[in-house]
Amino acid sequence: MFHIYCPYCEEHREEEEFHPKGQAHIARPEDPDACSDEAWGDYLFFRDNPRGIHHEMWLHAVGCRKFFNITRHTVSYEILETYKMGEQPTVGAEHLAREEKTAREGKTDSVQVAEGGQQAVGASDAALASVKGAQA
Repeated sequence: MFHIYCPYCEEHREEEEFHPKGQAHIARPEDPDACSDEAWGDYLFFRDNPRGIHHEMWLHAVGCRKFFNITRHTVSYEILETYKMGEQPTVGAEHLAREEKTAREGKTDSVQVAEGGQQAVGASDAALASVKGAQA
């Protein structure tokens, strides 16, 4: 079972409590009435679908019922950060490149692990082993 960190509740909760709601940080046209049909259609229906880092809006439906944002790697499903609505992400493509370079050099990277040692989204086997070892 995966656990996702809610920045409002400030705790990891089971994934069943959350619902993805689409791409985050989409700017609404300033004057929708003056917008062309094509531009309005692009705003309503077209979203990015990148391979790599993607910023998404999620809802903690069973908990605090608040929307928040997640920065997620779409290939590995790793959640790199969660942050409140209105805040800007701190993780981007530059962060991923830096992290990959660090991993190639043999340094350890940070992984999200829930309290109690249960696997959080994106937690590696090495991180889980270190948590389980620390609990023994």
